[in-house]
Amino acid sequence: MATIIKQSELEFKENPGKIDKFRILTDISRTQKGVNPEWLNFDVRQLNPKQYSAPYHFHHFAEELFMILSGKAMLRTPQGFQEVESGDLIFFEKESEGAHQLYNHTAEPCTYLDIRTYIGHDVCEYPDSDKIYVVPSGEILRKSDTLPYFDGEEKVDEKWGQSQISSKT
Repeated sequence: MATIIKQSELEFKENPGKIDKFRILTDISRTQKGVNPEWLNFDVRQLNPKQYSAPYHFHHFAEELFMILSGKAMLRTPQGFQEVESGDLIFFEKESEGAHQLYNHTAEPCTYLDIRTYIGHDVCEYPDSDKIYVVPSGEILRKSDTLPYFDGEEKVDEKWGQSQISSKT
């Protein structure tokens, strides 16, 4: 079945839980029409003046594609900063080479289509704030707190009740 979302039907709402400077708007008409993609996720977003799209980040398990529909914005990537404008397609590969962030430096809204692959899970890294975001669980962890695999496992015998194991052998 094909679902058509007309430009005239777009209805932008602020994403919940956002803070100043990160108040991006997302079109809700997709959900209102019952479109719930399994592997190819997408949103139409509106980035108002003096707002950032999201913290600078990259995905470990997803590729992303932006198409600027109207307006302009500054794009931050590992290669630096570049202005993007209506008609531009921007592909972000997975891993650190695909890190990205948009900032609307103009006086007009910037509207773009955000398309991303989704395989049921993802891990996003935020280099500026040393965070890792686990999707879909919503856990946010500090990357610098990385531990060795066997950290805390030294007393495994106590969990098993070593005396019970020994008596049965």
